Amino acid sequence: MNKKQVPFNQQDALRAAVSTSERPKNAGPVSASLTFGGRMLLKIKYVPEQLFDITAFPIIFLLMFTYLFGGALAGSTEAYLQFVLPGVLVLTVVSITMYTGIELNNDITKGIFDRFRTLPVWRPSVLVGALLVDLVRYSIASAIMLTLGFILGFRPEGGLVGVLLGVGILLVFAFSISWIWTTLGLVMRSEKSLMGASMMVLFPLTFISNVFVDPDTMPSWLQPIVENNPVSFLVVAVRGFMGGDPAFAEVGWVFVGSFLLVLVFAPLTMYLYYKK
Repeated sequence: MNKKQVPFNQQDALRAAVSTSERPKNAGPVSASLTFGGRMLLKIKYVPEQLFDITAFPIIFLLMFTYLFGGALAGSTEAYLQFVLPGVLVLTVVSITMYTGIELNNDITKGIFDRFRTLPVWRPSVLVGALLVDLVRYSIASAIMLTLGFILGFRPEGGLVGVLLGVGILLVFAFSISWIWTTLGLVMRSEKSLMGASMMVLFPLTFISNVFVDPDTMPSWLQPIVENNPVSFLVVAVRGFMGGDPAFAEVGWVFVGSFLLVLVFAPLTMYLYYKK
């Protein structure tokens, strides 16, 4: 018998093992999305520096504006803290919504995107998993900001329920606006171009708003622009919940805007994703 030939009894055993084993089932949409989300969490685990934007920068913003400008703008730092913290919270979370698009663009540039497309999984799971992890990032940023605020003296009259409702509506809006950056992540040539485009939108959107000051203190020609800014609606809604006086009109506009963003950019993202 040839030394390389497998003995007859071993051949039968191998054939029986192969023929009787069941083929693993394909991953469902939920499990596939959670798996790709876990991949994004591992990237945070091994590169924790990417959390600076939701840890160090918000803390610097809150401390700087509260203690440098609080006395001049509100008469006391304690009073200004009650006003500015919900605004800085919105500013922080909205500003980091771009990272889903940046990570997607990185995967395309490195060729990982092509590998994902060949896997026998629900194809949108790559995007859904990344967006789910972004919700984790937004929640971490919110928890850090609120913890620091409580230490400094922030006391929301809406109580725990008001805080949770404020954070909830913020997460809804942040999730919806993330779809814009996933769309751009599929068409931009590099992450730098995507970051530049996102900053051109986010910087005026967040700073030409009521985040730091009341629009009534602004020039008359600027007030309508600030008051009709989507971020201003969101800030008023968050402040209303946390202050114990919900602004239902602004809450309604936030939900309508979030729904329209998802309605437009989610199908567009999926179209570009399948076409890519």
